[in-house]
Amino acid sequence: MTGAFAQRFAYVNTDYILANIPAFEEAQDKIDAMSEEWGQEIAKKQKGIEELYRKFQNEQYLLTEEVKKERISQIESKERELKDYQKSKFGYEGELFQKREELIKPIQDDVFAAIEKLAKDRGYDFIFDKANSTTVLFANTKNDRSDDVLRALGITPGQTNSNED
Repeated sequence: MTGAFAQRFAYVNTDYILANIPAFEEAQDKIDAMSEEWGQEIAKKQKGIEELYRKFQNEQYLLTEEVKKERISQIESKERELKDYQKSKFGYEGELFQKREELIKPIQDDVFAAIEKLAKDRGYDFIFDKANSTTVLFANTKNDRSDDVLRALGITPGQTNSNED
């Protein structure tokens, strides 16, 4: 005897969910501000290096070999410092990565826990994420459970953004 097993599917839009969580927006704003500040600092340091190089180019014919080597060494040292600074701020496991882990990951973990609970409570076999997904070619809005996830997180849906795509 062969039987068909009905599987229950639903989808959510995590972009919409996160956009409706005030703590996520606040965290993203903090991260953006830090990133902007560090970017300005990097640009300032880069400008300083370019100025040192320009000055060296203009004066190199008047300098002794020893002074030339010293200036080149100084420029190279500043370039290494800049690369190290960039890496410490924006590199893998740099400050930006760590701040993202600290501020955003707990919110994402809460969202995924709410999605998992929704799936278990309502008997869904699969819940797809419509956000940034090229694999969901069509999704009937009656199967969208994004607002249910927001309610599970204690947030009234539709306060900040629309769920229309």
